[in-house]
Amino acid sequence: MALRDAAAYESFVAGRRSAILEAVGEACREAGRDASEVLVEAVSKTVGLDEVRCAWDAGWRAFAENRPQELTRKLDAIREAGEMPGVRFDMIGNLQKNKINQVLGRAELVHSISSEHLAEAVSRRAAARCAAQPVLLEANVSGEASKSGFAPDELLEAGERIAALEGIEVRGLMTMAPAGDPDAARRTFCGLRELRDVLRARTGLGLPELSCGMSDDFREAVLEGSTIVRLGRVVFSPDYELAAS
Repeated sequence: MALRDAAAYESFVAGRRSAILEAVGEACREAGRDASEVLVEAVSKTVGLDEVRCAWDAGWRAFAENRPQELTRKLDAIREAGEMPGVRFDMIGNLQKNKINQVLGRAELVHSISSEHLAEAVSRRAAARCAAQPVLLEANVSGEASKSGFAPDELLEAGERIAALEGIEVRGLMTMAPAGDPDAARRTFCGLRELRDVLRARTGLGLPELSCGMSDDFREAVLEGSTIVRLGRVVFSPDYELAAS
C-alpha cells in the first residue's frame, strides 16, 4: 500500500512492536525462558518497501518473505540505496527448485526445506558456490493435507542423510499449526520440539532453532520452545487486533 502518512504508520508499528515484545516476554517468563532466546521476525510478504522502512525505523531488524522474487526485489533495492545496514531477510515460503539461486546468498536462513529432493538440490547449488546455506527442515507435525513438509516419520528416516549433505547447514525445524485452535497449536509445537530432540540424538546435530508461531499463536509457540516466531499481520496491519494475554 502507498503510505499517505509515514510518520503515523511508523508510530503505529513502533507501538505494536512494543506490545508484541512484551507479549513474547510474558510468555518467556511463564515458560522459564529468557526473551533473548526468541527472534521475532517481521513477515513483510504483504507490504512494500515503504512499510519495511517504517518497520526498520521502528526497531525491527529481521524480516521474512515467502516468495524468492519478492525477497530479491526488496533486498536488492535496500542494498542499492545503502539502507538498513545488517538487515536480515529469511525465506519462509515454499521454495521451487528453479528459484533456489535467487535465495542463495540473500536469505540468512531458509525455513522451508520440505523434502529430501529439495535439500539435495539446495545442497548441490550451495556447494557449487562454496558457501553453506543455513536451512530448517519443514515438518508437517499436525498431519494436515493442506500443509507441506516432511511427515515426522519421514523426517526421522531421512534426517541422517540430509545432515550429511554438503552445502547446507541444518539449523533446526519449522512447522505451522492448525488455524484457530490454541490447544492444537500447543500440541503441534510440542510435537515439533519432541521431534527435534529425537532427530538431534540420531544425527548429532545441535539443531538449536525451532521456527514456529505466527500472529495468532506466537504465545503458544514461545511456551513450547520456539526460537523464531514469524509475525505478519500483527506487525503491519492496523486492522489486526493483538489479543490480550
